[in-house]
Order: sequence, then C-alpha cells, then structure tokens
Amino acid sequence: MKGQAWKFGNNIDTDLIIPARYLNTSDPAELAQYAMMDADSEWVDKMKKGDFIVAGDNFGCGSSREHAPIALKAAGVSAIIAKSFARIFYRNAINIGLPILESPKAAEEIKEGDEVEVDLSSGTIKDITSGKTYKAQPFPEFMKKIIDAGGLIHFLRKK
Repeated sequence: MKGQAWKFGNNIDTDLIIPARYLNTSDPAELAQYAMMDADSEWVDKMKKGDFIVAGDNFGCGSSREHAPIALKAAGVSAIIAKSFARIFYRNAINIGLPILESPKAAEEIKEGDEVEVDLSSGTIKDITSGKTYKAQPFPEFMKKIIDAGGLIHFLRKK
C-alpha cells in the first residue's frame, strides 16, 4: 500500500471520525462523505483513495459504533497508523477489513503530506519522503485473513 499521510492528534473520537448528526444512514458511500468532518471539514475533498491517517494516542475512542471505521474505509483510507487505538475501534476496524497499525515512533515522526508505504505482512512502515522505516506489530495470521477478505462477514462467507 502506498499513499499520502494525513495527520491527526490524540484522542480522535468516533464523533470526530463520523459526527452523530450523519448517522441516519448506514450506507458506506454516504458515510464516507462526512468522514473526519468535525476534525477537518475539507479532508474528504483533499484526500485520495489509498491515503493513510496517522494519529496520536487513543484513536477511535468514544462510542462503539462501527460507522467510524466504515466511513474511513469507504472514504478510501488504506490504513491507519497511530500510537494507540481504542480497543473497540481496533476490533471494529478489523471486523470491517480496515488495517490499523500501532507504531508510536512512526505516528510521531511521519509528517502530514509525507508519502508512506506499508507492508501489512511484515508490519513495515516506510516514510518514503524522509527515507525512514518503522516497525509495527504484524497482524496474527487469522486477523490478516479477515483483513484480506475485506472484513469478518466476507471472511465467513468464503468459509
């Protein structure tokens, strides 16, 4: 995966990821239009399919709604790199097939606009712009299969 980094800070909660006022639908394409609206109202128009979110601690805290990772995936985010994730967001992201990587050093050092490349198999994150390489914990094989299938439902359907 290769794309541009979009930086967000600490404690980005699910209301910033997809504001509650837009939860009158569960259609991924419609949710995508409002992704990160309250954190950066122009983000959806600026980002490109395949880009990355790079954030601080506790990304995805707040409610347990699956709408948050669905909105990001539907908007075209290829993966999220953060110092840490709220546990319910982590599980919801895996369940819908959105790769998330915990790498405090990468999250701290990658700058907005940097070109980033991620290898999920090895957990390698490369900041092409700076030339630095970082390590994240690679996914266990069963989680990788869920992500590769596009989420838990798709994985179960294939079985």
